[in-house]
Amino acid sequence: MARKKISVIGAGNVGATLAQRLAEKALGDVVVLDIPLVDGMPQGKALDIFESGPVYGYDTRVKGTVKYEDTSNSDVVVITAGLPRKPGMSRDDLLLTNAGIVKGVTEQVVKFSPNSILIVVSNPLDAMCAVALKISGFPKQRVIGMAGVLDSARMATFIADAAQVSVEDVQTMVLGGHGDTMVPVTRYCAIAGVPIGEILKKEQIDAIVKRTAEGGAEIVKLLKTGSAFYAPSASVVAMVESILKDKKRILPCAVYLQGEYGIQDLFVGVPVKLGERGIEQIIQLNLNVEERIALQKSADAVKELVEILKRQQVLS
Repeated sequence: MARKKISVIGAGNVGATLAQRLAEKALGDVVVLDIPLVDGMPQGKALDIFESGPVYGYDTRVKGTVKYEDTSNSDVVVITAGLPRKPGMSRDDLLLTNAGIVKGVTEQVVKFSPNSILIVVSNPLDAMCAVALKISGFPKQRVIGMAGVLDSARMATFIADAAQVSVEDVQTMVLGGHGDTMVPVTRYCAIAGVPIGEILKKEQIDAIVKRTAEGGAEIVKLLKTGSAFYAPSASVVAMVESILKDKKRILPCAVYLQGEYGIQDLFVGVPVKLGERGIEQIIQLNLNVEERIALQKSADAVKELVEILKRQQVLS
């Protein structure tokens, strides 16, 4: 049986770390592509990862390239290309620049891998998904944004730390846009099935919710010259694995909603079933009034960015 093929567009911190994690998981052969600003950069990083195989025990083939032809017939394409956030910069500041980058990348992906599933990581995430969907013309099931897995992982980390328990026993759920308006739904968060409100104090939970929403900015502030890449790349791997192995995991992802949760024609983070066809089901949680209002506020923030792209004719 032919091996699966995963292409990673962008060989920066997120892309290169993702390629390494994918290779170690042996989910399929990996192609890492970047624009030829520094000749040999993606090739060098890919070769370094490839040569780790004998030590780690994987036979994954890893190739670096500047040619989209080398990504032909990919099963999954992950778009990490784009400018990273810098201190004091919001995800929204990146909007128009990264929209142009994602547009160009998507055009090439469609040309060489018309049957692929697209996972978008570039920020501002939800708006970049809208660009990828529009440009690709793919069914909405095959364009997915990585956000909720990362945000939920951050929240789980903070809960486990506060409760002094294993992260393996923590279940979390973060909905909404990938930004300051995200919605950590504490009612659906538990430790080994026990609601976190029975283990942690309200002030602890409130602090965790706040830190989760500011999780990306916290790392940007600490790094000073870039943004997070270890946890984001790990989050993408979880999505790719569920798709290529048809695991049908329920994961929070940015998906195109058409009436679900009362949201129309926007990418917003909600729980979905991920399988070999991409998004196989959107799970509709029974939200209370407060949660619905928060989710709508988050969707409105995404809509503002989409409206800017429409006015600039990126999404016309």
